Amino acid sequence: MQAIHITHPDWLPALLAHQPSTLTDPTAQMALVLTLAEETVRQHSGGPFAAAVFTRADGQLLGAAVNRVGPSHCSLAHAEMLALASAQQRLGDDDLGRACPGGCVLVSSAEPCAMCMGAIPWSGVEALCCGARDSDVRAIGFDEGDKPENWVAGYAQRGITVTRDLLRPRAIAVLEHYAASGGEHYGPGAST
Repeated sequence: MQAIHITHPDWLPALLAHQPSTLTDPTAQMALVLTLAEETVRQHSGGPFAAAVFTRADGQLLGAAVNRVGPSHCSLAHAEMLALASAQQRLGDDDLGRACPGGCVLVSSAEPCAMCMGAIPWSGVEALCCGARDSDVRAIGFDEGDKPENWVAGYAQRGITVTRDLLRPRAIAVLEHYAASGGEHYGPGAST
């Protein structure tokens, strides 16, 4: 049986090495995530999405990732999923809330798709910050799946706070650049 193998693009570690390892301001955290999304579009190394996990207490970067669905031939390789996995493996715990006193925040270049929406509560994060809206992602041709209209309220009931529209114009620009450059559309019913 073959092992699952998903890698970060070669440029990601070098780019992160030149960034602060601690960012306490949510806008600065989103700026880093959007820098990753912009670079993955520029490098043609995945879909136009990026995400990172930070500690809520001091803004320590625990994991960062970009979308790798196309390069890995794996529909699970969304940026949020990979950022969460990276943070969990770094901390040696599948529950980030348990592993990280003070909790963690997931910062994503766009609102979660249906798959990522299900994974976020199970990851143990206590906050989610999003750039682009679901409608912005759908506008460039991606299928985000069936999601409840009141997903933010559902997260609140689970103790997860949601901040939307953080640097949304810049996040939309990443999506539009991807679409204009002929980026691959993957997912249900996608025609490349």
